[in-house]
Amino acid sequence: MRVMYERVAGVDVHKKTVVACRMRVTGDKRIEWEKRTFGTMMVDLLGLHDWLSEWEVEQVALESTADYWKPVFNILEDGFAVILVNAKHVQKVPGRKTDASDAEWLAELMLHGLLKASFIPAKPQRELRELTRYRTTVVRERVRIINRVEKLLESTNIKLSSVVTDVLGVSARAMLTELATGATDPQALAGLAKGRLRNKTRELEAALVGTISPNQRFILARQLSHIDFLDEQIEAFNEQISQHLQQMAASAVKDDGDDGSSGPEPTETLSWTEAVDVLDTIPGVDQRTAEIILAEIGLDMSQFPTADDLASWAGFAPGNHQSGGKRYSGRTTKGNRPIGAAINQAAWAASRTQDTWLKARYHRLAARRGKKRAIVAICRSILVSIWHMLSKQQPYHDLGADFYDQRRKESKVTYLTKQLARLGFVVQLDPLPAAA
Repeated sequence: MRVMYERVAGVDVHKKTVVACRMRVTGDKRIEWEKRTFGTMMVDLLGLHDWLSEWEVEQVALESTADYWKPVFNILEDGFAVILVNAKHVQKVPGRKTDASDAEWLAELMLHGLLKASFIPAKPQRELRELTRYRTTVVRERVRIINRVEKLLESTNIKLSSVVTDVLGVSARAMLTELATGATDPQALAGLAKGRLRNKTRELEAALVGTISPNQRFILARQLSHIDFLDEQIEAFNEQISQHLQQMAASAVKDDGDDGSSGPEPTETLSWTEAVDVLDTIPGVDQRTAEIILAEIGLDMSQFPTADDLASWAGFAPGNHQSGGKRYSGRTTKGNRPIGAAINQAAWAASRTQDTWLKARYHRLAARRGKKRAIVAICRSILVSIWHMLSKQQPYHDLGADFYDQRRKESKVTYLTKQLARLGFVVQLDPLPAAA
């Protein structure tokens, strides 16, 4: 088998140990290799770096359990071409499963160029990922606490959620605060309603009649305090993410201006902050969702040769399982979970927008294939749009809610005319006068 790289290494990473195998091709075309086990403390990883440098290793393949690859990657990425591989892609022959043989197998596969690298972005983008992913965790925790508030109200016979849409809205929050402090008069509590909710005063008075004990008031007060704390945390994350995006944009401009080259001017590219604004033009995608998307896929779409590759990486592509001429399940593949959750949420929001192509596509597919399959199709459409928008550096262009009708206008008119004729009507079509 042809040798692609002459100096490589395979590294099998665990929580407490790192097993490495360095391999090189000698002058007489023979292969030499050595194995060594290192710890995972900083001093041990620096020793691993020096040990690989002794043989002037160029390519390093990492295989890891969980997220233990991150400290090793951080140490090695500046001095070597490091790739992270999927363990399923490098399964070994049964009967030879040890950490040392895993490292040797990785090095041998790397020597012949048989490994496929996982997508690992640059360090600034990885830090952005950490911020957006933890913000998502805090947002989900806030939702869980709100659900517990509703559960507590149900146990006290207070049916506030049956009248108001949002139990944490301005009016409902004021009522809950008074309940937590000991108020019991339904009329006084209903009087805190604002805006259009004042039209439901009678329903509110009936919903706010319940039996709430001192312990339940204590729990409600703690839950409301917890929600306030989480709101502060989310706002702090929003500010930090905005600052980090601005720093990344400024750093990119500085790097482009400090290259010292005398060739042609580089092609203008979107900055990180501009890309957020561009993605915000997609129906269903807001600023926070755009930040999550950029944190996961970045700005450079060359990582994904086609829009289909991006959709497959995100987990919105049909599976390909065929054997013996028979095609098996075509369910979607596993993909990046953070972007999958964000795109799924954006797709549901887009399905409720007004006069958009995404809404028309959703209802067109949901009638035939069901709501869940329709949402998966909308997710894929959004991802394809994102790939083209970032590649061409252009905002979203909506095809319009009447796209499918206009695409086959004559066929649509003929079909509807025949339907009316079958119902016993004589149809005469006159076009509308042109607008002045």
